[in-house]
Amino acid sequence: MSFTKSVASAAILAAAAATAADARDQIRVVGSSTVFPFSTAVAEQFGRSTDFQTPVVESTGSGGGLKLFCAGVGTQHPDITNSSRRMKEKEFQQCNENGVTDVTEAIVGFDGIVMANAKGGPVFAVTREQIVTALAAEGPLPERWSDVDPSLPAIKIEVLGPPPSSGTRDAFNELVMEEGCEGAGIECEGITIREDGAYVEAGENDNLIVSKLEANPNALGIFGFSFLDQNSDVLQGSTVDGVEPTFDNIAEGDYPVSRSLYFYIKNAHVGVIPGLQEFANEFMSEDAAGEEGYLVDKGLIPLPEEQFETISGNVASLTKMTGDEWK
Repeated sequence: MSFTKSVASAAILAAAAATAADARDQIRVVGSSTVFPFSTAVAEQFGRSTDFQTPVVESTGSGGGLKLFCAGVGTQHPDITNSSRRMKEKEFQQCNENGVTDVTEAIVGFDGIVMANAKGGPVFAVTREQIVTALAAEGPLPERWSDVDPSLPAIKIEVLGPPPSSGTRDAFNELVMEEGCEGAGIECEGITIREDGAYVEAGENDNLIVSKLEANPNALGIFGFSFLDQNSDVLQGSTVDGVEPTFDNIAEGDYPVSRSLYFYIKNAHVGVIPGLQEFANEFMSEDAAGEEGYLVDKGLIPLPEEQFETISGNVASLTKMTGDEWK
């Protein structure tokens, strides 16, 4: 069967499934652990301020969420997926092959990826090259930070970070490992994170990482800025390339490890799952993601006004992705 016929057949089956989607009246959201607190805040506000049920939001990781989202159309599949990176082209193709042909992309704001440890522990000021030297599987595999550079603390390298299914991990690989490898003198092609215990995959629950850091102040954690912001009473952020991970530094583009945050709408579910369009509109409203919105209080770095208005308009009109987003 040709790709076109395969997609068409999948679309017909998906449309039939969507038509039968009358058994669920609660919006289901999956995806990024970084976007999770923002999406949860919008869901709670939506439940309080409308007659619709409060949406169910699950933290499955960006990769895991997109896999669930792209699996098909119908009540057994989620309506929205959050992502801390842009959907990959191969994931868009997977969506199409499974009949998820009409998808709207929304950038909700920006976030910084931070390295932080518990207050009371050593204060870290690192460069991306030093991080790569400490964590690259292809590097010298040092045991202590002072082995990387004598100016760093003489303590064991212990970093709690996201697993490969996480969008934060993808962004960390791109913005730190791939950007810092050349300066670190390590082969960039195919660079990976070491698996000998210095880096610990801590799952998709960033709150759990915060708890583990409090128990071990010498360990560093990797997560989105919002978790540092929300736990600033117990955590301290590390400077990266001499820049502190602050709201202003990320918003102004000075902090080197920052990225866009997304959510994706399954358009075929609009009009089928009650309140889906209204929930998406709430997410991209001035009251939520605008410059003075309640998501900013939770650590979201808002979009520039012109870009915000464009994306809010795209969400309101359900502007479909075309497949040209990666060109």
